Amino acid sequence: MSLAEQKCVPCEGGTMPLTIQEAQTLMKDLQGWTLSESARNLEKEYKFKNFAEALAFANKVGAIAEAEQHHPEIEIGWGRVEIELTTHAIGGLSMNDFIIAAKIDKI
Repeated sequence: MSLAEQKCVPCEGGTMPLTIQEAQTLMKDLQGWTLSESARNLEKEYKFKNFAEALAFANKVGAIAEAEQHHPEIEIGWGRVEIELTTHAIGGLSMNDFIIAAKIDKI
């Protein structure tokens, strides 16, 4: 099953974040995302023709985040949206971050 077809699972503190090796393996299933050196977050910037398109995209990301109950950091500017994913409860990346990234890319 692809990442985009999976559902996020609530993640509690005490769960270990993904290792750098695990994160690097999952990165192979994503397009254009950047893994931080510490493997604690994923980032991607999307480009648009104008602010209205960027805002519409950000709202779609928000709908996905609400449905999955896993929320990214979203920065909106003229013609761009930057997304950062991490699982705050565990201080690093979880499978949920990769699932959300894949779902965002399907927009």
